[in-house]
Amino acid sequence: MRFEKWQALGNDYLIVDRAQVPVELTEAVVARLCDRHVGLGGDGLVEVAPPDEPGFAARLRIFNADGSEAELSGNGSRQAILWLHRSGWTDAQRFSVQTAAGEIRPEILSPTTCRVDMGRARTASPQFPQGDADGRGSIVSAGREWAFQHVNVGNPQCAIHVGDLDELLELDLHVFGPEIENAALFPERTNVSWWTELEPGWIRARIYERGVGETMSSGTGACGAAVASVLRGGDSPVRVALDGGELEVEVGEDLHVDLTGWAMPVYAGEVSDELLATLRELTR
Repeated sequence: MRFEKWQALGNDYLIVDRAQVPVELTEAVVARLCDRHVGLGGDGLVEVAPPDEPGFAARLRIFNADGSEAELSGNGSRQAILWLHRSGWTDAQRFSVQTAAGEIRPEILSPTTCRVDMGRARTASPQFPQGDADGRGSIVSAGREWAFQHVNVGNPQCAIHVGDLDELLELDLHVFGPEIENAALFPERTNVSWWTELEPGWIRARIYERGVGETMSSGTGACGAAVASVLRGGDSPVRVALDGGELEVEVGEDLHVDLTGWAMPVYAGEVSDELLATLRELTR
């Protein structure tokens, strides 16, 4: 079983071609592959497969590190998109890709950079069923009340504005993140971002990702924070500074989102016979 490990701003994914995966990618199998001690290690896994509809270059299935399946990942998708182009799956500079969240449309800008048309963000969605149309709400975690902006960018985002950079950097996301991620307000759990404005059009964000925990970056988390910033009157495009680097998010007046950033391969390898036997046992 062949795989490649990629990373984007420190957010790392395993990428596999479905034709080369001899076991079903169950929750337990994916969690074992993503385990950093007894598996290959990653914040998630992307399975690339031929499309099941004409007009698409490929179909992506995206998994979190705990084995749960995600609708979309901005970083994981960019890694898979650049993998598609690098591997010769498609030589087009612009193409369409299927995801569980629907169509995304990338444009290759360089061997390591692409812009992805993520579609239109929404402030009202089934992932926040009690919310009003504006997506605003409040939640208590670890004894502290937080005002938040719900944004659906293919997956659910809970974007929380904080007053300044010092406060943002001092937050212990492992204390506040789990309770928000798993709150009853969000029946499918949620990703969480805390953000603050540095300058007009430039924000700093930290991410607690659903099914993963705190990560160095998140593409959709950056999109959620950028949309929240624009909804508060901020400028677009938005430079989003994360622990692992910067992404650019352009937010239209209709909340249409374009995400631009880099991704690169780390290594390629083959799963050992011993690990493959363990994966087969997990599917029984």
